[in-house]
Amino acid sequence: MRRRTRFAFGFAAAGLGLAAVIAVATSALLAKPLALPVTPEAITVAARPIASFRSGEDKSRFGALDFRGGLVLSSDFAGFGGISGFSLGPDDRFIAVTDAGLFLSGRLDTDGDRPTGLSDVQAAALLDGQGRVQASRGRGDVEAVTVAPDAVYVAMETINEIWRYPRDPLGQKGTQVPAPAIRGLRMNLGVESLAYVPTGALKGTLIAIGEQGADKAADLPGFLIGGPKPGTFIVAKSGPFSATDLALGSEGEMYLLERHFSPLTGVKMQIRRFALADVQPGARLEGEVLGTFDMSFDIDNMEGLAVTRNAAGETLLTLVSDDNFSMLQRTILLRFAVVRD
Repeated sequence: MRRRTRFAFGFAAAGLGLAAVIAVATSALLAKPLALPVTPEAITVAARPIASFRSGEDKSRFGALDFRGGLVLSSDFAGFGGISGFSLGPDDRFIAVTDAGLFLSGRLDTDGDRPTGLSDVQAAALLDGQGRVQASRGRGDVEAVTVAPDAVYVAMETINEIWRYPRDPLGQKGTQVPAPAIRGLRMNLGVESLAYVPTGALKGTLIAIGEQGADKAADLPGFLIGGPKPGTFIVAKSGPFSATDLALGSEGEMYLLERHFSPLTGVKMQIRRFALADVQPGARLEGEVLGTFDMSFDIDNMEGLAVTRNAAGETLLTLVSDDNFSMLQRTILLRFAVVRD
């Protein structure tokens, strides 16, 4: 597991670079177009356990996070991979979106808090309002998903759009959500983080955060879409990190998953926590870093984040990686509990 990840990014460091790795993987994908299922198709996903978050160490506690387990996921279904957004309900049912323009749904199987596999998995293409496959119309780069009581919302990065689907979205038509504020985000650096606020002062609001700002050093742009207080806010840039996903906790917290890659260091990930009450039009948020992890840990290109609670009342963070449909990367799922103060 470790060697494979290191090889992937070591290969990039040797001169190919992450952008080129992704370009090669995407070119290969486009060279053999996927036959995206319009109606839900059952698929099988294999899972191999990740025993230790850091190779050679038995400990589970890393800063404010306690490692509860992980999986390396794979499937014979050609469209499996590229998972960029992940939402998990209290019943362990999940909805995910991929860079190929697919919805994935199913159940996360667990032994206590420890993930053991995925079951009852189905895949179906995202459809537009006329039932056409979104990926065939330049809307395949789906980067974020969030679930509301009566709807599922997704963000498409390259084209900078947000779409609304029925609560059970596979095989269903979507409707574009008016969000003109996000249209000015940079190409391929748009909204990767999206969360729906179900209660409180921002009830009914979609919170969106751009992957990067005006340049690599700029603060991250935030958007409040719909709801009682539409507007914009800023998330302070934290070192070199860019935003990849967003999820809300049940006790008024907002969690942000962040990623950085360079050919010299490989991939890194970071998790920050914010008070949802601080998210207001005009605000600049700093947040609290819960953990920063480099390639000495069992990570990959982490892009999906879900937040749930266990029977003991602990907050659980479940992360999923985007393998860019590359043989050099992996689809992995990691789970942590946030350590109480």
